[in-house]
Amino acid sequence: MTTSESLPPAPAPARRTVVAAVGAAGLAVALTACGSSDDSSSVDSSDTQAGANASGGGSGSGSSASSGSGGTALAKTSDIPEGGGKIFKDQGVVVTQPTAGTYKAFSSKCTHQGCAVASIANGVIVCPCHKSEFSVTDGSVKKGPATQPLPAEQISVSGDSITLA
Repeated sequence: MTTSESLPPAPAPARRTVVAAVGAAGLAVALTACGSSDDSSSVDSSDTQAGANASGGGSGSGSSASSGSGGTALAKTSDIPEGGGKIFKDQGVVVTQPTAGTYKAFSSKCTHQGCAVASIANGVIVCPCHKSEFSVTDGSVKKGPATQPLPAEQISVSGDSITLA
């Protein structure tokens, strides 16, 4: 014979626990939406445009005699348009040529909410998420909502080769 014994009811999660879990899940979704993606719409040299009116000034990374330093080869100097630049999605870097022979590199991650920048036009690097714009010359914010400049990255230029240091 089996007896049918009642089990005590399982305690339900506290209301605060449920609200906190839902809030955390919502935050995770929001942050994921602003992050970079690895879809087929990657940005490469064919998506890069030269800027029409880049501001000059400042010195570039210059030539470095250490081409065999083991850095990641990025491009030829001829691949980087004057007044514009090129985004290297896989390396997370943007290389610009603000003035002839001057090469700069910055992180391709927007300082506003971490989106990957997607285009370079008219002397600015543009983030597609909230339309922040950064200078090709020094990475400074030209248009918000970003308030911090793009962090500089180290590159070396040797002959016609640009290498991530």
